Amino acid sequence: MISVGHDEYWDVRQFHNVKQAIHDGLSVLWLSANDVYMVTPYTPNARGEPNRRLTRETCFGEFREEEKEAYSKVLGPFENPGPDERDIIGARTVVPFNGGGDWTCTRPNHWLFEGTGMKKGESIPGLVGWEFHGEPDASRPGLDVVAEGHVWAGGVRLGQYAATVFEGPKRNLVFNASTIFWSQGLSSPPGHQIPWSHFSRPHGPDSRVQQITRNALRRALSAP
Repeated sequence: MISVGHDEYWDVRQFHNVKQAIHDGLSVLWLSANDVYMVTPYTPNARGEPNRRLTRETCFGEFREEEKEAYSKVLGPFENPGPDERDIIGARTVVPFNGGGDWTCTRPNHWLFEGTGMKKGESIPGLVGWEFHGEPDASRPGLDVVAEGHVWAGGVRLGQYAATVFEGPKRNLVFNASTIFWSQGLSSPPGHQIPWSHFSRPHGPDSRVQQITRNALRRALSAP
């Protein structure tokens, strides 16, 4: 399974299905960010037809105080029924989450970086944005933080992102790239304009992003 771009709105049943699939051996590449953040359930419509998206929103995971303050005026008051999205991603959306930064290697000897030539502390400029994942699940055995650093908006430091890798129970792969802009580092089709959003802008295709993605795909496809 590959998630690309901005994959925010999930029904709780989707979460449980993916969690079970990972347990059963599915590999997941989160080439994206702000994933599995808002609970937007599918419910029958007035005629009893299934799978109508209900617009009432709640959060996955535990509410942070800054979220309560930010969203209560817009969406609340509301319940908090969603499980922790880190169970299927490895990290989660942190608040505030609009900004950008450089994607910085922390484990150059990890298989993910084979063929990239990246060294510890080396960065891919502008790759993180405009939303990201952080607060990796430190309680998960075998979870590797492969890239991390600060996120900025207008000269203000917002917090930290974290790109992560962990293995499922059948040696399947779960890779969290931790940025909506990951696809911008892969290619730039004719007519494409590099986006600018929330004080962040990627720099376009980068051979290191392409190689990291190639490594992740090979590992995922070779999983038992």
